[in-house]
Amino acid sequence: MIRINPRTLSWLTRTLAITLLLCLCKIGKAQVHPNTHRPMNVLFIAVDDLRPELGCYGQTHIHSPNIDRLASQGTVFNRAYCQQAVCGPSRASLLTGARPDTTKVYDLQTHFRKAMPDVVTLPQLFRENGYASIALGKIHHGPEEDDPSWSEKMWHGHGHPTAKHGYLLKENQQWVQRRINEQRALGKKSKRRPYGPAFENADVPDDHYGDGITANKAIEYLNRFKDKPFFMGVGFRKPHLPFLAPKKYYDLYQEEDIKFPENMFAPKDVPAIAMHNSGELRTYAGIPGKGPLSDKQARKLIHCYYASISYVDAQIGRVIAELERLGLRENTAIVLWGDHGWQLGEHGLWCKHTNFEVAVRSPLIFSIPGQKAVNTHSDALVEFVDVYPTLAAAAGLNLPAHLEGSSLLPLLDDPKTPWKQAAFSQYPRNNHGRFMGYSMRTDRYRYTRWVKRSTGETSFCELYDHQADPAENINIANLPEHASILKQLDAQMDKGWQGARDGLADVPVLTR
Repeated sequence: MIRINPRTLSWLTRTLAITLLLCLCKIGKAQVHPNTHRPMNVLFIAVDDLRPELGCYGQTHIHSPNIDRLASQGTVFNRAYCQQAVCGPSRASLLTGARPDTTKVYDLQTHFRKAMPDVVTLPQLFRENGYASIALGKIHHGPEEDDPSWSEKMWHGHGHPTAKHGYLLKENQQWVQRRINEQRALGKKSKRRPYGPAFENADVPDDHYGDGITANKAIEYLNRFKDKPFFMGVGFRKPHLPFLAPKKYYDLYQEEDIKFPENMFAPKDVPAIAMHNSGELRTYAGIPGKGPLSDKQARKLIHCYYASISYVDAQIGRVIAELERLGLRENTAIVLWGDHGWQLGEHGLWCKHTNFEVAVRSPLIFSIPGQKAVNTHSDALVEFVDVYPTLAAAAGLNLPAHLEGSSLLPLLDDPKTPWKQAAFSQYPRNNHGRFMGYSMRTDRYRYTRWVKRSTGETSFCELYDHQADPAENINIANLPEHASILKQLDAQMDKGWQGARDGLADVPVLTR
């Protein structure tokens, strides 16, 4: 029989305790996912200006095999809505889990910490719970770079050495330089640099354009952090203007096959405040300063938008393939989202900046380890403020009290779970936000009120019946036969997002 000296036993006990404590400290606060021996990683994929123009959304003319494969491994939300259809406010809302009237971010200049100085953002919550929190590419909009959210400085990316002014082709580089020289000669100092053409499709490898470089960096960082729990945000910039993609993606589509929207006209009886001049597009070379585009221009823009989607899809595929190669896929939650929709001529409009369905609806795909339903679609009305509580709950983290969305985990287990009665978006308009357009999407209707911000009075209304008019071509708000439904929708909108769950059971915070 072996006898151990009591002093030796005491030393061994202390050593074992210290070793265990050091291991716990190394893990930090990160919660262990029940299906694994380590915390669940998060791959957080943001795509700029991506509308639901994907195969997994029934758009069979689009070549998006990698996103479609991800969709087959999780849940596609058919009716997901951003809180404001422009990148700065939308991203601020998603990352804080709060709506624009709380973040006070309605433009591209305001930082959310001005109104919410102590807010714990989604990546910050993971960082504070022991994760490496990493941002690559475009996650925040430029001025919203946020050091508390990340474990190290954000990597914004850089152009290829042969690129100049964002372009690879010499004729486009020279065009931009001529405009710069002309401005200098006139003594003009523009806040925005002169842009070249709205598209370019050079015959180059993927990593000669920015998103290919971002995919390279993501692959590098996956290898760097493969042995640690991570929250990795990877932000792709296309299909944002200008539509830059290698020629091989452009060649996936034939210009003669490109179809125009059937509603390249303003909705009947729409208030002028709901519309805009497509100003973002008109800064690019060759685009007229006002009026409609030619058919040739419109067809070329749609063609290059499609090419940009396929280019980004390939980069997403490369990143997920590396995740799988490293053996991390089964322990990594993936969410893919476009920050808002985009108008490709619908209502005679281009770009975003409206409350129309085509501008506020965007792709949202979740694939989370352990979810009960995969390769499914949900028709629930969901919002981008729901992304924060969903990922935090999936990782077993305690949710901050400020959140204004709901965890979507019940829908990942059963897509037919009863859900919210409405989703809410908004857009400021006219003289630095003198009006705010508040828009509510119910199962059948889109109802928008344009409110004078100084008085709170409603000046204009829009009502579209998606059962009879899914393209939102006829505003029926002023027709007397719809007065009763307008009254009902007014009452529902007055209850706001808090009332959208009336009559439903509380969404559980943690279901894993």
